[in-house]
Amino acid sequence: MGTQVTNDTTARIYRPAKSATQSGAARTKAWLLEYNPRDAREIEPLMGWTSSGDMNTQVKLWFGTREEAEAYAQRKGVAYRVEEPKPVTRRVMSYSDNFKTNRIGQWTH
Repeated sequence: MGTQVTNDTTARIYRPAKSATQSGAARTKAWLLEYNPRDAREIEPLMGWTSSGDMNTQVKLWFGTREEAEAYAQRKGVAYRVEEPKPVTRRVMSYSDNFKTNRIGQWTH
């Protein structure tokens, strides 16, 4: 029987939102597990770049469901926080709505 090692890393489990330039729904249905940084980033004195010795910040794990991501974190002994996705609110508007006579804001040109 193996012993489970608990570590001081924490993770965040969430479903990423669609970016403003994205028209499709790719990568918005899967759940993502990202580790939170343990140490603050440091400024490298020669070039001024920021760096960190924490390699976990580079790890992104994708899961099909929230339960799979939670099960993985529990198996690995990682403390985690789940962020529920916000409901999507969209204003349905057609192109012809721009030219309606009862439009609230009139054209300026």
